[in-house]
Amino acid sequence: MNVTATLIGQMLTFGVLVWFIWKFLWDPMTTMLEDRKKRIADGLAAAERGVHEQQMAEAKAKEVLKEAKQQAAEIIAQAQKRHSEIVDGAKEDARAEGERLLEAARAEIDQEANRAREALRSEVVKLAVAGAGKVIGREIDAKAHADLLDELVAQI
Repeated sequence: MNVTATLIGQMLTFGVLVWFIWKFLWDPMTTMLEDRKKRIADGLAAAERGVHEQQMAEAKAKEVLKEAKQQAAEIIAQAQKRHSEIVDGAKEDARAEGERLLEAARAEIDQEANRAREALRSEVVKLAVAGAGKVIGREIDAKAHADLLDELVAQI
């Protein structure tokens, strides 16, 4: 056997092997690697978008929470203001009612005092008439009249 012929045969076999690998294995392998590289790049991009969207969502959630806290504070402030208005209104109503009751009591006291005065006048008149009747009924005596007047004053 000749070394040259074996070498040429080996070279031809090697060439066919290289062609076979290039044709049937290399292109699909590089295509598969490119596809894998593209999927990895897409996955990394999606992960970055996810992280970015998560950050945006967190920022929006913080903003919504801040707005909710502000609205809650405003509602509480309005409730406190309304509470103060109701308390002030109730105090004013109570003062007005107290003054009205006080005026009614004063008017009733004045009426009772007037009734008592009228009753007292009526009694004084009755006593004066009774005293005058007694004075006229007895004989005229200064000492007796003085005693009778003292008795009348004691009755008044």
